[in-house]
Amino acid sequence: MIKACLFDLDGVIVDTAKYHFIAWKQLANDMGFDFTEQDNERLKGVSRMASLDILLEIGGIAKSVQEKEELARRKNNHYVTFITQMKPDEILPGAREFLMTCKDAGIATALGSASKNAMTILNRLQLTELFDTIIDGTHTSKAKPDPEVFLKGAEALAAHPADCVVFEDAEAGVEAALAAGMHCVGIGSAAVLNKAHLIIGGLHQMTLDKLKNL
Repeated sequence: MIKACLFDLDGVIVDTAKYHFIAWKQLANDMGFDFTEQDNERLKGVSRMASLDILLEIGGIAKSVQEKEELARRKNNHYVTFITQMKPDEILPGAREFLMTCKDAGIATALGSASKNAMTILNRLQLTELFDTIIDGTHTSKAKPDPEVFLKGAEALAAHPADCVVFEDAEAGVEAALAAGMHCVGIGSAAVLNKAHLIIGGLHQMTLDKLKNL
């Protein structure tokens, strides 16, 4: 019996990857070198500070810990500038509809994201009210594949992990869901998300029947 659905944000509800890329590219340009889309592939699923280390490696630049912290703040400021201009039509296909389907069926919903900007994004997309609880980077200390974010989401919903389904687009997120003892629906490539119980192209392909058959 599925009692709760927990959703990652980036790549599941909305695609903010382009804004992260533009923000990193702007930071690189500020330091006098270029940052390409191919370079950006190395940053997927990587924390902000680890991403900065990769960026500096690409530019052949060494920075102190204090300087790195300032650069990370600058990158985040660039990113926040972009996401505060987002519009509701940037929601990925089927996301709003499936969230509403869950609500109508009495299935609890939670956001489980490492992003510290999750509330800003949800408010811009006008989706905040469709989540019963929101666990973001301001509530967690351990990154995926650690299951902390999903376990906290289940706890907030008073749901047993075995009665929860996680929707994830990243390998680390799938591993976190499984480590939490939850069902997992992977959104994206079967080659990358092969440990998920079900793999779909997006929430527009998800139905209550598929949920019940997990």
